[in-house]
Amino acid sequence: MIEKKKKYKLADFTYSLPNKFIAEHPSPRRDQSKLLVLHKDTGEIEHKKFYQITDYMRKNDLLLLNNTKVFPARLYATKDRTDAKVEVFLLRELNHDLWEVMVRPARKVRIGNKLELAPNVFCDVIDNTVSGGRVVRFEYAGDDLYSVIERIGISPLPPYIKRESEKKDKVRYQTVYAERRGAVAAPTAGLHFTQGLIEKIERKNVKVEKITLHIGLGTFRPVQVEDLNRHQMDSEYFEVSPSAALAINTVRKKRRRVFAVGTSTVRAIETVAVSGFQVSPRRGWTDKFIYPPYNFKMVDAMITNFHQPQSTLLMMVSAFASREMILKAYNEAKKKDYRFLSYGDAMLII
Repeated sequence: MIEKKKKYKLADFTYSLPNKFIAEHPSPRRDQSKLLVLHKDTGEIEHKKFYQITDYMRKNDLLLLNNTKVFPARLYATKDRTDAKVEVFLLRELNHDLWEVMVRPARKVRIGNKLELAPNVFCDVIDNTVSGGRVVRFEYAGDDLYSVIERIGISPLPPYIKRESEKKDKVRYQTVYAERRGAVAAPTAGLHFTQGLIEKIERKNVKVEKITLHIGLGTFRPVQVEDLNRHQMDSEYFEVSPSAALAINTVRKKRRRVFAVGTSTVRAIETVAVSGFQVSPRRGWTDKFIYPPYNFKMVDAMITNFHQPQSTLLMMVSAFASREMILKAYNEAKKKDYRFLSYGDAMLII
């Protein structure tokens, strides 16, 4: 659905989100979350449980999942000579043992500092980045830095979750189908799926396929320009495999529907859309920014969570239905005590 060509501004995507609606913890069971179903052609809203999502899928439809895997990217270190405590947040691996990171407090960490993360685990600060981060080189005993990170790292919960990360977050802030390590934020729409629910979907002869998009911290970065044309998205690495591309193209040819799980999945497949409403297999980096009006080429239904005000994620779902329809649905969700953001409830836009 293409929204009328109004030029939207940042202020158009504001709504009230009191803290009581922000989920601090996951639901007791993944597939027992609430599910708001928004029919974008009519504006009709239904209230369901997430496991009932199978009722909206038909034979030969396609369910697309993002199989990125969150790694425990938040580390704590002690600065040499001063013993100051520093948070080191891993953003991306640049080369072997060379990483781009964010540090807090940034003013305390300068080029030349050595940070101790654990016994025999250090990093040297060797450069600054244009975004205010640092480039560090790790020194450690053993062969594999990722095993060290798994041992000493903490689940990188979103900044709006105010509690400390707990042991259960290593499991619950991860989809059950996570395979490809590289994300510092979870594809949260996928957190509602259980293995049993995926198997039930497959028994309906719905094809299930996976793409990869490694979500970065940019997903939480606020838009700071009123003119949306001037906003620059952070680049994120993605892969759409030949088998995923074939599955999408086959479904489109048969005029069946593509159910995309999460905004990250949508970004990836809309990035690789080519003329004739086909996709081609590809890997690389995407900084695609989807906001209204936008003509979706590959997605018929979107499974997503409830997003922050003025976020690029809210803008994408507003392009998929309409801004007015989405904000009306969000108000309805608040009246029904839905839980918002990463650990919150789900929405199916169909």
